[in-house]
Amino acid sequence: ASPLLLFAFAFCGIAHGFSVTMKADVPSSSVSRRAILSSGAAALATCSVAALPQKALAGPEVYNLPSGIKYANLKMPDNPKKAVVPQQGDIVAIEFTGYLSNGQIFDRTHAEGTKNALLFKLGSTAVIPGLNEMVANMVVGQKVQAIIPPSKAFGDEGICLENGECLVKPGSTLVYDVTLKKSSIPPP
Repeated sequence: ASPLLLFAFAFCGIAHGFSVTMKADVPSSSVSRRAILSSGAAALATCSVAALPQKALAGPEVYNLPSGIKYANLKMPDNPKKAVVPQQGDIVAIEFTGYLSNGQIFDRTHAEGTKNALLFKLGSTAVIPGLNEMVANMVVGQKVQAIIPPSKAFGDEGICLENGECLVKPGSTLVYDVTLKKSSIPPP
């Protein structure tokens, strides 16, 4: 076998963590030098392209609010320039899923096959401070994934039963997928 062909297969074996053994089914006298060189060059080219590092897909950009909430936009409205921005005191409708840091869902507004939005007055105590703040920084039609620190979630109390069992442990950082569905001025 030609040195170039052996080098190409050896290189591929090192680059990809496997070895290649060659077995010729034709007598060496019937294989031309040109065929060996071109097959070796083709193998080397194929292996070289396969061994190039693949470009990683970039994740979404993460934004930080001054309070320590981090979020990424998952979906923006079709026309963000005309999107409605909620104001303090507006009635807002959101859909959300709340996750513990281990990925376990602890609360959500919807289940498979149903759509129920949570309505609340922006700035009220109906939701945790982190959700109020996140929604105040969104536009109608936007979906975000927010990481809410304990100080803007359930703090040092968590959500615990009298027997000590906790749905949300004290000091937990929470993750919310939030979609702002509607915002309207409250009735007089």
